[in-house]
Amino acid sequence: MIKNFISLTIVQIANYIFPLISLPYLVRVLGPEKYGLISFAQSFLGYFILVTNYGFDLSATREISINRDQKEKLSEIFNAVMYAKFILLFLCFFILLFLLQLEKFRADYKLYIFTFGIILGQTLFPLWLFMGLEKMKYITAFVVLERIVYTICIFIFIKQVNDYIYVPLLNTAGYMTSGILSLGVAFFYFKIKIKLPEWHRIWLQIKRGWDSFVADTCFSLYATSNTFILGFFSNNTIVGYYAAAEKLIYAAQRMLVPLSQTVYPYISKKVEEEKAKSLNFIKKIFYINFVIGVLLFFIIFLGANILTDILLGPSYKESIYVIRIFALLPLASVILNVLGFQTMLPFKMDKILSRILFGAAMLNIVLAFILIPVLKHIGAAIAYLLTMISACLVLYLFLKRKNINIFA
Repeated sequence: MIKNFISLTIVQIANYIFPLISLPYLVRVLGPEKYGLISFAQSFLGYFILVTNYGFDLSATREISINRDQKEKLSEIFNAVMYAKFILLFLCFFILLFLLQLEKFRADYKLYIFTFGIILGQTLFPLWLFMGLEKMKYITAFVVLERIVYTICIFIFIKQVNDYIYVPLLNTAGYMTSGILSLGVAFFYFKIKIKLPEWHRIWLQIKRGWDSFVADTCFSLYATSNTFILGFFSNNTIVGYYAAAEKLIYAAQRMLVPLSQTVYPYISKKVEEEKAKSLNFIKKIFYINFVIGVLLFFIIFLGANILTDILLGPSYKESIYVIRIFALLPLASVILNVLGFQTMLPFKMDKILSRILFGAAMLNIVLAFILIPVLKHIGAAIAYLLTMISACLVLYLFLKRKNINIFA
C-alpha cells in the first residue's frame, strides 16, 4: 500500500505541476475567450467521458481486486469491460456527429472532433485493471509520460491565439500514447488474453457498473454541468474566468486522490473478510484527509489574489471570487469521497449512493439555472458548493441511521 500510495502521489504531483507549467502560458496566449471555448468543448465532451467510463473505475476495480489471483477470470473481466467501453464509445461518437449539426456547435465542429480523441485515449487506458491489481506504478509511468508529451507540445506548437484548435489534438496525443502503452503492459506483463466475450458477460459488466456509473456521473456532473450551462447563459470570456479558477481548485483537489485510490481496492477486499476492521481503517483514512482538506482551505482562501496574479495573470481578476468560493471544495470532496466511495461502495450500498448523488445532481442543475443567469460565474460556483455540502449532509445522515459513524 505504501508503494502504491507513493506511485499515485507522483501521479498527482505530475497532474499538479505540469498544468501549473502550461496553464499560465496557455491562458495568456489564448486569452479568456479562446481558453473559455476550449473549456466549454471539454466540459461538453466530458459527458461522453462519463458514459465511456461507465463507473468501471469503481465496479471493475472492485471485481478485479477480488479475483486478482485467478488469471482466467481476469482475462474474462478485462475483455467484457473493454468491449463494453468500445460499444459505448461508438454510441457517443454517433451522438456527437448528430449534435454537430446544431448551430451552437457547427461553427467549431473541428474543435469538438479533435477533443473527442481524448475520449478514445481514455477508453484504451485500463485504469481499473491496474487499480484492482494494486499495480499503481504503471499508472504513474503512463500518466507522467502523457503529461510530459502534452506540456512540451504546448510550448512548441501553441504560439498565437489561432493555434487554439491544436490544444485538444496535443491532449489527444498524450492520452493515446499512454493508452496504447498501457494495453501492451496488460497483454505482455499481466498475460491478459484477448478473445471475443460472450454477450451475456458484456451485459453482466454493464449491469454491475450501473450503480457506480450513476454515482460517479452525478459526482462529476457537478463540475461539467455548470461550465456547460454557463456557456449558454454567458459568453466564452465568462466561461474562461470560471474554468481557469476551476482548474486551480481541481489541481488542489487532486492532491487528495492518491490516498483514496490506494485504499479503495484494499478496503473492497478487506470488507469481504473483516467488516469491523475495515471500518476502523476507513475512519483513520478520513482523519488524514480531513486535516489536509482544512489546510488547503486556508491556503486557497487566503492566497486567492496571489494565486491568480502568478498563475493566471491580470486578465483573470474575476476568477478570484470563484477561487474563494471554491476554497471549501477540497474539504467537501474529502467528506463525500470517504462517506460515499470509500464506505458505501465497499459495503455494497451502490444503489443508495447512486440515488443520493442523482438527487444532488438534480439539485445542482436547478441551482445552476437559478443562479447562473443572475450571477454568471459566481452563481455557477455557489451552485456547485451548495450541492457538495448538501450531498455530504445526506450521506452522513443515511450512514448514521445504519449505525456507521465515520466521525466517531
